[in-house]
Amino acid sequence: MKTVTIYTDGACSGNPGPGGWGAILQYGEHTKELSGGEKNTTNNRMELTGVIRALQTLKEPCIVELYSDSRYVIDALSRGWAKGWRARGWIKSDKKPALNPDLWETLLNLCEIHQVRTHWVKGHAENPCNNRCDQLAVEEWQKLK
Repeated sequence: MKTVTIYTDGACSGNPGPGGWGAILQYGEHTKELSGGEKNTTNNRMELTGVIRALQTLKEPCIVELYSDSRYVIDALSRGWAKGWRARGWIKSDKKPALNPDLWETLLNLCEIHQVRTHWVKGHAENPCNNRCDQLAVEEWQKLK
């Protein structure tokens, strides 16, 4: 199985407001950048969308090293929270509704195809790929203002 490294980030101007996401996929010597945006969204929706769009780009099941500065995404995947929300009908352990169930459902389905290993990185720090994803995401929401 191929191993692909993916970096993602999401950004929003206002929350909700215009938002963007960016992703970088790396396989061997190949690198691909992706980005997109929505006029009225939230930062967390953009964080999730970046991961989803990157995984949807893969043409076959892969081992994925996923890097994100979003604790929301990384913790919900690595700690099994999102699977628990789905098992409880998109209800969190505190009995409140889980946010973004449409995106989480899509992401969890993709995680059943790919072996996703999550890695949290500090945002706006010294990681060039994370910084580039942030730049892509910001450029996307700026187009929508």
